[in-house]
Amino acid sequence: MLRRIYGIETEYGITFSLKGQRRLSPDEVSRFLFRKVVAWGRSSNVFLENGSRLYLDVGSHPEYATAECDTLLDVVAQDKAGESILRELVEYAQGQLSDEGIRGDIYLFKNNTDSTGNSYGCHENYCIERIDDLSRLEQVFIPYLISRQIFTGAGKVVTNAKGTAYSMSQRAEHIWEAISSATTRSRPIINTRDEPHADPEKYRRLHVIVGDSNMSEFATYLKLGTAAVVLAMIEDRNTVLRDYNMASPINALRDISYDLWSKEPVKLSNGRDLTALEIQDDLCERAEMFLEGHSLPADQVHAVRLWREVIEQYRNDPMALSDRVDWIAKLQIIERERERSGVELDDPKIALIDLLYHDTNFDRGLYYRRQARGHFRRVVTDEQVALATHTPPPTTRAHMRGTFIKAAKEWRRDYTVDWVHLKLNDEMQRTVLLKDPFKSTDDRFQKLLASLERHG
Repeated sequence: MLRRIYGIETEYGITFSLKGQRRLSPDEVSRFLFRKVVAWGRSSNVFLENGSRLYLDVGSHPEYATAECDTLLDVVAQDKAGESILRELVEYAQGQLSDEGIRGDIYLFKNNTDSTGNSYGCHENYCIERIDDLSRLEQVFIPYLISRQIFTGAGKVVTNAKGTAYSMSQRAEHIWEAISSATTRSRPIINTRDEPHADPEKYRRLHVIVGDSNMSEFATYLKLGTAAVVLAMIEDRNTVLRDYNMASPINALRDISYDLWSKEPVKLSNGRDLTALEIQDDLCERAEMFLEGHSLPADQVHAVRLWREVIEQYRNDPMALSDRVDWIAKLQIIERERERSGVELDDPKIALIDLLYHDTNFDRGLYYRRQARGHFRRVVTDEQVALATHTPPPTTRAHMRGTFIKAAKEWRRDYTVDWVHLKLNDEMQRTVLLKDPFKSTDDRFQKLLASLERHG
C-alpha cells in the first residue's frame, strides 16, 4: 500500500487550580469543558464538521481523534486543529466558571502522564493491507517503534527506585507488552483489537499506542511519515528486511528511553547487539533503497529525506535538533534553568518546566512561547490549522462525513454518524455505509446530501 490513511487520537490532561491549589476535580472541570458540546450535540461524544471525533474518555480526559487523512500535512494540521478546538472550549468554560463565581484557571496539557503516575495516550492509526501473519511486524515494525524515540519522544523527568533521571519518552515506563489486545491494564506497543473501520476483507487498522504526544509539528510529520514507509516495506513481500526482533522488547523500550545519546546497544533475538541509532540508520538506508524502485507519495519521500537529516544530526550534534525534537527542546530548557538556578533534576522548578512545556495555552506553554520566537521548525501554517478546525481532508471518506454533518446542522436535521455510517433520523431512516476510507464521494452520499435540502 503506497497511498495510506493516517489518524491520531490524543488524550489530554486537564486540571483546574488557583495559585497552585486544585479547586475542582478533573471530572468537574471536564463537565464545564464539554458543556458547550453537549448543548448542541446532546452528548459528550460527537463528530465535528472537520470529520474528527471529540469525546470525554475514561478518567475525564478530553480526547480528540483526527479525521482520516491521506497526506502527512493533513494529519499534522488536523492534529493541531484538535488543540485549537479544545483551546476554544477551555476559553468558553473559563467564562462559565467565572460567571458562577468559581475562581481559578483551567490547564489543558498535551502530555502523557500526570503527577500521580497515571498515563494517557497518543494513539496512531495506520490503514494497512489485510495481513494475518504479524511476524514481519514483530521483526521490523516493533523494533522501529522502540528505537524511534530518538526523534519522537516528548521527554520526561522520571523519579523511581533508581533515583531521578531524564528519559526520552513519557510512555516507555507505562508499556508492558509488545503485541496485545489490551489497552489499559497491560498496555502493548501495538494493539491488535481488529476494528478496521473499513472493509475487513481488504484492510486492517494498525493501532499503535506506544507513542508520545508531540507538540512539535516536525516530530508528528516525521513520526507518521517514517512509519508509513516502514509499513510499505513490510507489506511488500519482495523487500528483504533484517530481523531486528529484540530479546526483550519492553526492557529495550525502557533502556533506550534513558540512553539519551544512543551509546548502549540492546540485544536482539539473533544474538546481535545494536543501538537505537544503528537500528534507525539501517532502516533508513533500506527505506532509501526502497524509494528507488517504488513510486511512493511525495510527502513520504520527503519524510525519508528528513529522517536521514535527523539521524545524521543526532549522530553529530543531538542538541542541534532542539528546533525539531520535543525531548531535546525540553532538555535544553531544563539544563539552562539548572545552570541559572543551580538546582538538581528533582527540584520543583524542573517539574514545573516538565509540565508547562505541554501547556496548550499560547501565553503559558513553553513550547508555544519558543515557537512564537521562531525556535521551532514548523510544518503547517496558522491558516492551515485554522482551516482544518472546520474543514475535513478533501480526499478521504472524512470529506463526506464532514460535509454531511455541516449540511445536516444547517438544515436542522436530526442525524447520527460514526466512522463508517451516515444516517438521517427521519421517517425513512436513510443510512449510507462508507466502507472505503480512500473514497471522498459517491452517488449514495450525493443522494443523501440532496435529500437534506429537499426535506429541509
